Amino acid sequence: MTMHTDTSTGGDGNTLNPVSPSEKNWGAFAIFNIWANDVQSLFGYSLVASLFISFGVSGWTAFAALICAGLFVMFLVNLSGAPGEKYGIPYPVLARASLGTQGAKLPAILRAIVAVFWYGVQVYFASTAVALLIRSLTGISGGAEVLGLTGVDWLAFVVVWAFHIVIFWRGMDWVETFLNIAGPFVYLVMIGLVIVLWQKADGQLLNAVQTIFVQPDATFLSEFNGFVAIVGTMVAYFAAVMINFSDFSRYAKDKPAMVRGNLAGLPFNMILFSALALLTTAGAAVVYGEAIINPTEIVERTDSVLLSVIAAITFFAATVGINLVANFIPAVNGIANLAPDRISFRMAGLITSGFAFVIGGLWVSFIASFGIGGFVNTLGATLAPIYGIMIVDYYMLRRQKLDLAGLYDMTGGPYRFGNGWNNPAVVAFAIAAVFSVATVWVPALAALSGYAWVIGALIGGALYYMLAKR
Repeated sequence: MTMHTDTSTGGDGNTLNPVSPSEKNWGAFAIFNIWANDVQSLFGYSLVASLFISFGVSGWTAFAALICAGLFVMFLVNLSGAPGEKYGIPYPVLARASLGTQGAKLPAILRAIVAVFWYGVQVYFASTAVALLIRSLTGISGGAEVLGLTGVDWLAFVVVWAFHIVIFWRGMDWVETFLNIAGPFVYLVMIGLVIVLWQKADGQLLNAVQTIFVQPDATFLSEFNGFVAIVGTMVAYFAAVMINFSDFSRYAKDKPAMVRGNLAGLPFNMILFSALALLTTAGAAVVYGEAIINPTEIVERTDSVLLSVIAAITFFAATVGINLVANFIPAVNGIANLAPDRISFRMAGLITSGFAFVIGGLWVSFIASFGIGGFVNTLGATLAPIYGIMIVDYYMLRRQKLDLAGLYDMTGGPYRFGNGWNNPAVVAFAIAAVFSVATVWVPALAALSGYAWVIGALIGGALYYMLAKR
């Protein structure tokens, strides 16, 4: 797979041009590989494990919810990726059709903010792999904690944070190979971990997956609510990539290649990764007597130096690779786009790294207060209305027809909307985002929290349709 990392700032109509026919060379496997790498991160594992534990559902309920989430996301990215494939345009350009040539900066900035948060969080999770490596090779453990991290943890965090900057400064070309090699090894390590836990659990692993986290007073309603909450949170987890999937789909050979890649990539990886995550989480609870959501901690408990070293290197490589491509570059582009004449690409990289250091360093304290689910759902609820507006605009209002030249006309044209902002879209976004985020944090709306992303997308799309028609 070739990861095209566009380093343009998107500051004017001469950047982010449509791809040429020769560049549209991604087959189904390339699209499949996007999802293979996107699913396989330490944060993704921890999210699956935390949902399994916190909602107290059976293993089959959690597994079914994760598969349904994968199928739903597949359907949604097929919709959002179609215009990119058809016209060869990236998301920042596609957004001009619904929000205006200037208004398109709004979702670009929001996408950058979300990317900065994800980047900082993934830096922390990658650092747990390095900390595992240090402890496995030196035998050092324990020590005083500052903001939930020991001295070894902070050393690992700073090393990983600096490593990202070095790679970014030197160039991204080799990260593609890094990514594609690391991905399969993540599965090998997780399968090895399941085998170790299976042996230590004396054959109780499958039974544990089914019952270990189920609440004593569980009912059909509680299982259903847990199912909905898991689906909603996993959909919110992919909210950013669902919006900007045109950044990838524009390189697809044709629409069938995109659809086949999504079909193979999302359900397959969600099934395999989720099964391994659920088995490992339940196995760790049986063997070690506590719920552990970070696989590096489980590996450390196995007392196998060889497995610890291999797992640490593999988890580190996979997390850093996808973090650079999926989070760092979108954040850098969005920040540089704020003032393209004054903020260079490298300067934007340093700004991104500064924010990431703070976010990643405070992650342990943050998650103790708000939880992984609340964090993911808040980011997803914020971006959801943009997805709904984009889909309604392209399919219902424009009938899948765009003026390609007009998208690049920054001074006039059909997407100027008088002042560069499409006011109906902005109003619809503001109202829908406030309500969808409120479902996550306002106690009176707590029953709707599992539907936060869907609510935001539906309200945003419906309001935009009504306002645009008027």
